[in-house]
Amino acid sequence: MKINLPFTKEEVMKLRIGDVLELSGEMYTARDAAHKRFIETLEKGKALPIDLKDATIFYAGPCPPKPGEVIGPIGPTTSTRMDPYVEPLIKQGLIAMIGKGERQDYIADLCKKHKVVYLLGIGGAATLYAQNIQSVEEIAYEDLGTESVKRLRVEGLKVIVGIDTQGNVLHKEGKEKFKR
Repeated sequence: MKINLPFTKEEVMKLRIGDVLELSGEMYTARDAAHKRFIETLEKGKALPIDLKDATIFYAGPCPPKPGEVIGPIGPTTSTRMDPYVEPLIKQGLIAMIGKGERQDYIADLCKKHKVVYLLGIGGAATLYAQNIQSVEEIAYEDLGTESVKRLRVEGLKVIVGIDTQGNVLHKEGKEKFKR
């Protein structure tokens, strides 16, 4: 299913675990160090350096590009490290997260309550994912190096719905649904 970002609430409400999506449009990268700073910023009553309204965050820290490349290899990082930061960012408007691996049980509850989704990137496909990146712009926290917040323009980035807005979890329900 082809999706042009940003997602709308109507689009995410139709998604179900196991759906394969091809994303095109803008998203942000942010890993645990950036997430920690997001929360510190919110706790100080300040505005985040990015607008999270209907935003998608890709839990990734891309490698530096070689000459002539837009970006170096970029793959999803383990998502559980971001779990403690999810709810405050959802309350800022975050609609989708891309990472790899299982999440804490409460993340499915948050997805259901706030009608957001967790999307699974493909681990080990960082070089292939880099081919889907059309442009990169560093937005915030430059001192974090590869883990700074970046705005990506992507074309055809493939992901799988891991947690849908009903709170269904692919790692749990999918074991039965996708048995061979």
